[in-house]
Amino acid sequence: MTSEIESDIEIARAAEMKSILEIGAELGIGADALEPYGHYKAKLNDDFIQSLAGRPDGKLILVTAITPTPAGEGKTTTTVGLGDGMRRVGKKAAICLREPSLGPCFGMKGGAAGGGYAQIVPMEDINLHFTGDFHAIGAAHNLLSAMIDNHIYWGNALEIDARRVSWKRVVDMNDRALRDIVASLGGVTNGFPRQSGFDITVASEIMAILCLATDLSDLEHRIEKIVIGQNRNRENITAKQLNAAGAMSVLLRDALKPNLVQSLEHTPAFVHGGPFANIAHGCNSLIATKTALKLADYVITEAGFGADLGAEKFFNIKCRKGNLKPDAAVIVATIKALKFQGGANVKQLDETNMDALKGGLENLGRHIRNMGQFGVPALVAINRFTDDTADEIAAVIAYCKKLGVSAHECTHWADGGAGTASLAEEVVRVVDSHASQFHTLYDDDMELWLKARHIARSLYGADDIIGEKKVRDQFQAFQDQGFGHLPVCMAKTPYSFSTDPLLKGAPTHHVVPIREVRLSAGAGFIVAVCGDIMTMPGLPRHPAAEKIGIGENGETVGLF
Repeated sequence: MTSEIESDIEIARAAEMKSILEIGAELGIGADALEPYGHYKAKLNDDFIQSLAGRPDGKLILVTAITPTPAGEGKTTTTVGLGDGMRRVGKKAAICLREPSLGPCFGMKGGAAGGGYAQIVPMEDINLHFTGDFHAIGAAHNLLSAMIDNHIYWGNALEIDARRVSWKRVVDMNDRALRDIVASLGGVTNGFPRQSGFDITVASEIMAILCLATDLSDLEHRIEKIVIGQNRNRENITAKQLNAAGAMSVLLRDALKPNLVQSLEHTPAFVHGGPFANIAHGCNSLIATKTALKLADYVITEAGFGADLGAEKFFNIKCRKGNLKPDAAVIVATIKALKFQGGANVKQLDETNMDALKGGLENLGRHIRNMGQFGVPALVAINRFTDDTADEIAAVIAYCKKLGVSAHECTHWADGGAGTASLAEEVVRVVDSHASQFHTLYDDDMELWLKARHIARSLYGADDIIGEKKVRDQFQAFQDQGFGHLPVCMAKTPYSFSTDPLLKGAPTHHVVPIREVRLSAGAGFIVAVCGDIMTMPGLPRHPAAEKIGIGENGETVGLF
C-alpha cells in the first residue's frame, strides 16, 4: 500500500483526464451522441439511448454495505475501485453512481465522488453544480409549489384544502430554519397564509420520479400522478389537475439525460440522479443503469445506506420497476465498523479488539443471508485501513468462508484498481458461472401492510410491525384507492436493523413502529415512516463550508 497519500482534491487535480469524447468512444458512443459540458463531462442524447433497445444486457453488480457507522464503510469508493479493478483484469466495465447533493458537501458528510485513488473526476464539478440536474429538479418541484398557491389565490376551483397540502418546497442545502414555515404572510395580495416547509432537493418526489422514469413521456406521465394534497372532501388532488406536468417536464428535459464522466483510471462512469435512501429508493437513475448495461459487459452500481435499506430498495423498487436482474451483490465492510457493531467504543476503534470484531460479524452475517433471500450471490469487500491487523482480516475471511461466501481484502483507496483485482476476478467468476436467480422479496398483489411486515420480519429480524389506528387506516385507504400493488419504501434509521439507532449488531425480537404512511404516486411506491425521519438536515456546529473558499490561483480550497 502507498505509505503517504495526498488529499482527495489534490489527487483529483493531479489526474490526467481523457476527453469525454475518448471515454465515450471506449463504450462505442459516437461524438454526435454526446452533449458535452466542457471537456470532461457530457450527457447522452435521447436518440442514442433509444437506439440501444435491441442490445443484450451486461452483468449487473450491486455494491452495498453493512449497517453504517461513524467510522464509515466506503461504499462509493469501493464501487469506483471495483470498476477500475474490472478493467485491470481486462473486462469492459462501467460504473453507475448517484450525484452528490450540495447539502452534505457543505455540511458534515462531504462529497460523493469516492476517495483516495478510487475517485470519479472532475471531482470538484461533480460535487458542486455538475450539469445542473439538481437545480432543474428543484425548479420543477417549486414550480408545482407555486402553482398550488396560485390556484388557491385565484379562486380555488379545485377546492384544495390548504390544511391538507402535502407538497412542500425544496432547496439543495441543509437549512433547519426552513423545516417548518408559514407561507403567504404580508396581506391579501400575497395569498392565504398556511403552514408549510422545505425539504432538501434529494428528498423531492421529483427526484425519485426522474430516477425511475424510462423516457420523457414516462416522466411526464409520472408527474401527472403526483398527489399534492386533498380537497375538502378528502379526495386526492394531482399535478395533472393543476395542469403543471407539461411545464415541469420541460424544465426536466435535459436533467433526464444521463451524465458521463470517468474514474481516475478512465473507467466510464454514469453519474445521474440521487434520491434519498430513506423516504425514496436511494439509487442512481434507472435510465443510466439500463443504458450502461447496453454498453458494458459489467456494470457496477451502489445503493444508499446499509443493505437492509439500500439493497432492499434497489431490489424491491428499482429492479421491480425497471425489470432488472442483478447478478451479484458486494457487501462492503471495514474492521472498524465491525468492531463498532460488536460494541466497541467509537474512540477505541483503532485498537485491536477481537471480541468486538467477532460480535460485529453477526451484523455482516445477517446482511449476507438477506442477499440470499433475493436469490443474489453475495461477496464481501473488506475495505482495509492502514492500521487493520492481519489477524482481524483473517477473522473476517474465515467467518465469511463458513457462510459459503468469499471475502477479499481491498486497498483501492490507496492503490486504485490494483487494490480490488482479486475481488474483481471473483466477481467475474461468480456472475459468469450462473444465470441470475434474482427475485423480489414479495409479490405485487400482497397487501401493503403485509409487505411492510414481511420486510421487517425477513430482513430486520423483527417480530412484527405496529401502528396506531390512523396509520393502519391510511394503509387501508391507499389499498382501497388502488395503490395496493405498489412496493413499500421503509423509512427508518440506517444505523440499526431496528428503529433504535443505538441497537447494534443483529438484533432480534424487536418491533418496528410505523409512525406515518405517505403516498408517492408519481414515483410509484408507498413510504412507511418508522420513527423520526429528517427530510431537511441541519448544518453541524462547524460545517465544511467554513473551510471552503477560493485560493490565490483561483482554485477551490478546503473541498475534501
